[in-house]
Amino acid sequence: MKILIAEDELTTRMLVQVSLENWGYRVESVVNGQEAWLALKQKDAAHIAILDWEMPELDGPEVCRRMKEMGEGNSPYIILLTGRDSDNDIVKGFDAGADDYMTKPFNDNELRARVRVAERMVRTQNSLSDSVTELKEVLNHLEMIREGVAVCQSCCHILSNDDDQWYSIEESVKNQDDPRFIQTVCPSCTQE
Repeated sequence: MKILIAEDELTTRMLVQVSLENWGYRVESVVNGQEAWLALKQKDAAHIAILDWEMPELDGPEVCRRMKEMGEGNSPYIILLTGRDSDNDIVKGFDAGADDYMTKPFNDNELRARVRVAERMVRTQNSLSDSVTELKEVLNHLEMIREGVAVCQSCCHILSNDDDQWYSIEESVKNQDDPRFIQTVCPSCTQE
């Protein structure tokens, strides 16, 4: 699983990166909020992002807000890593869209535990997203099945699709255009 670290302080960034790499994660690291924002908008963006609160250009909560506004279905799981530990700051971080919050100095065991929770959440979200996609596909097929098939009752017996285009049964079966047609062999042809 890929994890993005956005931290302007070199020592903290390296400590987090080395720990994550030792635990088997692929790590991308950046030094400011603008780079984090650009990295998270990419098609192959990290699944988990660990963002410092106070960074040059864009701060961590602003990156969280922008991700939240994008409204992508599978946005990354965001952990804010910061020296700020007041109740007010924690609430602000979560309100901005962070999924978790850790204070510095951080403990390796706590970081590992929180990243594991993030990984479980990402896997669950991806599984749910895949299930929703499959369900939509099944519903589309059921809708097609529920609708009738227009067949020319004259001698040609061609079919009409939703776009009012006509085609033969053979074309539909060959192209697998319609889930209502299942290719099989009848008992008479099996005996031949």
